[in-house]
Amino acid sequence: MTAELKLGINVGYWQRDVDDQTDTVLAAERCGYDAVFTAEAYGSDAFTPLSWYAARTSRIKLGTAVAQLSARTPAATAMHALTLDALSGGRVILGLGASGPQVVEGWYGQPFPKPLARTREYLDIVRQVWRREAPVTSAGPHYPLPLPGGAGLGKPLKSIVHPVRPDIPVFLGAEGPKNVALSAEIAQGWLPLFVDPAQIEPVFGASLANRPDGFEIAATVVTIVTDDLQAALEFAKIPVAFYIGGMGARQRNFHLDLIGRLGYAEQAARVQELFLAGRRDEAIRAVPDELADAISLLGPIGRIKERLQLWRDSPVTTVLIAGVRDEPTLRAIKNVADS
Repeated sequence: MTAELKLGINVGYWQRDVDDQTDTVLAAERCGYDAVFTAEAYGSDAFTPLSWYAARTSRIKLGTAVAQLSARTPAATAMHALTLDALSGGRVILGLGASGPQVVEGWYGQPFPKPLARTREYLDIVRQVWRREAPVTSAGPHYPLPLPGGAGLGKPLKSIVHPVRPDIPVFLGAEGPKNVALSAEIAQGWLPLFVDPAQIEPVFGASLANRPDGFEIAATVVTIVTDDLQAALEFAKIPVAFYIGGMGARQRNFHLDLIGRLGYAEQAARVQELFLAGRRDEAIRAVPDELADAISLLGPIGRIKERLQLWRDSPVTTVLIAGVRDEPTLRAIKNVADS
C-alpha cells in the first residue's frame, strides 16, 4: 500500500499532427503534478520534447518512459541525461527499456538477445559516466569499452562535465517477471504499462519482493473523464489492441504475454490474430471491457476517485495520467486524488 499516491502525466510520443503539449505540461505543474514523462518508439525521440518542456517549467520532474537502450550507446544516453539534468536544475528521471526485437533489430539494426544482461551492463556504464570516479571502462560483452579492435587507439575517458547529480534516478520499463526483478535489483524505480493494480502483488509480488526502501513504481494509466463510460471503454481499448497486435512479432510479443499473465491469454491471442489480419476495428472490440477498465481510469470524476483507491491500495507510488490535456480535468483529478 502506498502512503501517499503521487500523480504525474505521460504525454507519450511527439507527433507532427498533434499540438505541442506545453500547455498541458504547464497546467500539470500548476496543479501540483509530480512529473511529466515522454516516450519514443520509431519516430520522435524522448529527450528533445522533454528538453522543450524543461525550458518552460521550473519544478515538475522530467522523465523518459522509456528511452530505448538500442537507440544510443550507454555513453550517449548518459550524456543526454546529465546535460538535461543540469539545464533543468536536477529534475531528470531516466527511464530505460529494452524495447522488442522488431524495433531493436528492424529499426536500430542492433541485436536483441540477452536484454537483461544488456540492461545491466548498459546501466553500469551510464552510472560510471555520471559518477566520474575513474575513466569509464567495461569488459563487455555487449558494450565493451574501449572497443576491442578498430583503430586500436581507443582509451578510457572520463566525462569533461561534472554532473549536477552523480546518481540520477533510473527507472526501468519492464513487463516480464525477470525484468521486473532486475528493476527492483539495480534501478530506483519500475515503469509498468498495462497493469491492473489489484494484480500487481499476485503477478509481480515475487519479482518486487527484494525492492529497496524508497523504490518507485510509476504506472502509466489511460485516463478518460466522461459520463459515457462505454465510449471511454471503447477508446481505452485502442492502445491495448495496438500493442498486442502491432508492437511485437506474432511469435514474440511481450505485451501479449503480459496480458496473458493478467488472466486474458485467450482473448489476447484473438486480438493479435485479428490485428495481424488487418481487422483492426474487430481487434479493438475484442479487447475485454473488464481488462480495459482494470488498467485504466474511466468514467465520471466520482468513479475516477473510487478507482484511484485501487491504485492507492497497491504498491504503485505514482499514477502517470495519460490522455488528459486540459487544465480543468487535470485539476479535478488532482483534487479527488488529494481528498
